[in-house]
Amino acid sequence: MNQGQRARYLKTGGLLLFLVVVFLYFAPGEKGRQVEKYIPSDPSLTTEKCKKPYKAGKPLIQYALMIDAGSTGSRIHVYRFNNCGPTPELESEIFEQTAKKEGGSGLSSYKADAEGAAKSLDVLMDVALEHVPEKIKSCTPVAVKATAGLRKLGPEMSDAILKAVRTRLENQYPFPVLSAERGGVEVMDGKDEGVYAWITTNYLLGKIGGPDETPTAAVFDLGGGSTQIVFQPTFPKSASGGMPEKLQEGDHKYELDFGGRKFTLYQHSYLGYGLMEARRNIHKVVLENHKASSSELTGPLLNPCITPGMSREVEVEVESGNVKVNMTGPAEGSPAQCRALAEKTLKKDAECKIAPCAFNGVHQPSLEKTFAREDVYLFSYFYDRTFPLGMPESFTIRELKELAAKVCGGEEHWAGFEAVEGAMEELKGRPESCLDLNFMVALLRTGYEMGIEREVKIAKKIKGNELGWCLGASLPLLSQESGWKCKIKEVKA
Repeated sequence: MNQGQRARYLKTGGLLLFLVVVFLYFAPGEKGRQVEKYIPSDPSLTTEKCKKPYKAGKPLIQYALMIDAGSTGSRIHVYRFNNCGPTPELESEIFEQTAKKEGGSGLSSYKADAEGAAKSLDVLMDVALEHVPEKIKSCTPVAVKATAGLRKLGPEMSDAILKAVRTRLENQYPFPVLSAERGGVEVMDGKDEGVYAWITTNYLLGKIGGPDETPTAAVFDLGGGSTQIVFQPTFPKSASGGMPEKLQEGDHKYELDFGGRKFTLYQHSYLGYGLMEARRNIHKVVLENHKASSSELTGPLLNPCITPGMSREVEVEVESGNVKVNMTGPAEGSPAQCRALAEKTLKKDAECKIAPCAFNGVHQPSLEKTFAREDVYLFSYFYDRTFPLGMPESFTIRELKELAAKVCGGEEHWAGFEAVEGAMEELKGRPESCLDLNFMVALLRTGYEMGIEREVKIAKKIKGNELGWCLGASLPLLSQESGWKCKIKEVKA
């Protein structure tokens, strides 16, 4: 074979090889499908956990977006899940919140400015645009759930804000919004807030979502406007052999199916007993006590819940409107007096229609009898006010009471806080630290009637994931049966 013949042979062979590859790629049938397997996948939509989803028809990777429109600010959670097992597994979470400012930055702070409230979420939606893969943006659902702040705003203004939020999300962003019937943009029911937080905590702890019937943890959430308690009570068997005691019927009873298990939960949301509301309630009691002994207010008002040597100007609600009062701490710490004021706001003497009751006339099974040894998790403001002061992740109610007494004593009693990074700045910048801690003690000890030696846990994250109700509320979004369809129309400019 001469040089020219060799060149023509190689060229012909190369052409034939190319035609064979083209035929195998485009030809129908098994060979074509085999070649397709070697086309590289989008790496953002694959996972190291498995190669294909557990259930046929489910995508391997899914995202869900949840906006928590709280009373003091709005937050977005961008969740990434894989479907390698029977229950979706959380792989990662991106969390961002609106900038904090005096008076709050939540939707409710905009009041009549519904458009301004809707636009305040843009900075959060930009986070979603950045982190959700382009290919699945149109099939990544978003929901907005407002909590206590909008509940207190009243239906007219809150409805206008929710409508403006839905309109902006639908017209400006590629993500499908959960339907109105399924609560896509809504003021969330307080009982759902607590139960979703319970699901989040127990899901991350690995106590639900699998076949094992392990004991679950209780969750106590302390927000700005409301506080929630959720736990799974276990009633002792009847000693006489009769019918065992069970959870009383009522709004507090929540039947839940999750991960193939059925749960009967006790839950209650106390609107008006979040930490910011607790402050207002206690300041009001201080003013009322003063008015009972003096007809007029001529100067600063002594308040045992303000740290000694510090003062705070607050607005107190009275019959004629709101008045500004300078609340000033005592010369010496008065933690017992402060705690007594906090206990008064709990209304332990309110009528109890279904015994036993916790506070404000609300039925609650005894924690000592039905939930004596299981884990109790405290989060939100419980964490925010104790962890910066050096409290460990687990402590007793007695230790919390001792912390409150130390803080209420004023700066001369703060020895030891210097060793905790940021603790002194926290205490000096917050005159109501004494109030906050004593309200927590009163709520747990007097309100929920927990034993003084009962151990509790504080947490902001479990396994790197934010706690709260958002994850629990996002898990149902992974099914289109929850009320959304992939978006196909163009997003308006």
